[in-house]
Amino acid sequence: MPRQVPRIEIPHTDIWTVLFEREDKPFPDSQVIYQCPTTGRNYTYASLKRTTELFGTGLRSHWKWQKGDVLALFAQNCIDTPAVTWGCHWAGGVVSPANPAYTARELGHHLRDSGARALFTQKNLLGTALKAASEAGMPRERIVLIGDDRDRGVRHVTEILGERLEGSRTKLDPGSDLAFLVYSSGTTGLPKGVMLTHLNVVSNLFMVNSSEGALLQWNKDKILSVLPYYHIYGLQCLVHLPAYAGLTTIVMSSFDLKNFCAIIQDNHITYTYVAPPIILHLAKSPIISNYDLSSLRMITSGAAPLAKDLIHAVKNRLGTEVKQAYGLSETSPVTHIQKAWNHGMGSNGPALPNQVVKFMSPDGQEVPTGKEGELWIKGPNVFLGYLNNIEATKACKTEDGFFKTGDIGYEDEDGNMYITDRVKELIKYKGFQVAPAELEGILASHELVNDVAVIGIQDHSQATEVPLAFVAPKEGVERSEANGKLIVDWLAERVAGHKRLRGGVRWIDEVPKSASGKIPRRILKDLLAKEGGVVKAKL
Repeated sequence: MPRQVPRIEIPHTDIWTVLFEREDKPFPDSQVIYQCPTTGRNYTYASLKRTTELFGTGLRSHWKWQKGDVLALFAQNCIDTPAVTWGCHWAGGVVSPANPAYTARELGHHLRDSGARALFTQKNLLGTALKAASEAGMPRERIVLIGDDRDRGVRHVTEILGERLEGSRTKLDPGSDLAFLVYSSGTTGLPKGVMLTHLNVVSNLFMVNSSEGALLQWNKDKILSVLPYYHIYGLQCLVHLPAYAGLTTIVMSSFDLKNFCAIIQDNHITYTYVAPPIILHLAKSPIISNYDLSSLRMITSGAAPLAKDLIHAVKNRLGTEVKQAYGLSETSPVTHIQKAWNHGMGSNGPALPNQVVKFMSPDGQEVPTGKEGELWIKGPNVFLGYLNNIEATKACKTEDGFFKTGDIGYEDEDGNMYITDRVKELIKYKGFQVAPAELEGILASHELVNDVAVIGIQDHSQATEVPLAFVAPKEGVERSEANGKLIVDWLAERVAGHKRLRGGVRWIDEVPKSASGKIPRRILKDLLAKEGGVVKAKL
């Protein structure tokens, strides 16, 4: 039988109401929620609420914003992101975050697929934003800057704010109206829009808070925001949770190890959410020894599995506890969190409340405790479906509401979950999803390439998977390291940074195919393992 986990009460309401109309708020309106470590500029709870209202008013007056209109957000982490997000929600809109590492081609797809009416970005990303918007048919006057830098050619978010609050907040149906369109890589090509309702996000916020709320106190803890806000992991744990729990979060625009350490030291950070590569730095980098990180008592790591030896290394070196979590864009995202770092070590902990979790065999039968199977999850946090993609939605959601995660794992007797493999072909580079088929489609157009297959290989020096391409060259092409590097560099100019061929190019006579034309990637991984994992033309 599926494991039934504890239940908590979840309000049937929208995100803005949960955050700004609650009667049980334990912290004062003057509490600082988001702060920039370089300028000192911040949002208190009161100024955050007021800005969301004025921004929502401004969207209506400038562009006649309607319920369901999509606002695309193409930016690095910024303290303006929460106000823009919830101001859009106040006006009934949907927010669609985009990876700031996107090329114009990738961002253009995002804008077209989401149907975005406006694009909010930053000055350092403006060139890409303008090109993508032009290709997507979005007028220049719909591009707006956030952050401290301005450009005379486009408007700044402060010019969109209404002078005073006008009208009332748009009424929403939490269970059917979308709050976010986040994009998740599919195995067959370009990213798909994951439709998350207000109830999905509110449910997961309460589920996460049921665990993390017992560990964090608004008047004692400070969080460091380093995970990207465009990613659902950062969006939930570092945007929504601090505003609900009243936690001050210091916002890094992007990860830099020295800045990361300096901010922890100077601001007495006590808690942060990260991906495994940062844990690797904390365990092994000599830079760490130059800083006092003694305030950092706990870390939650997610987005990819974490080795036990790294957990012990960080605890021994810094005294900091590291626990793990699991989630997906389609589950809003967090489904499992360890309760304590040394309970179920190596696992993702038990399932959060209000979910039904089961592990299924390839023939559709539930497997017993301790046996591996595909993880299926049902709960109020499970997404509505993929935008404009009924077939993909049907393929991963059962008629009775279970989401087939594509991850293989098992539970122990205490309910702790261990992920051991993936059914899906996605590569996870530092928590970011990379679709092999997308890279193959681009690489196939290269003049040196006759056929190609992309797989993920583990790079232990970075504690992550990296993409590697098996290339069958065109006749007469020399199988040299120089030609391999040409292919690697050529692709790097056409895709976001996390999609680059950091595993390099491996020459092959012929890419294996099944009778149906599919690439059996396991065969290629086994081939590489037999050869000792030797990779040629590394980036």
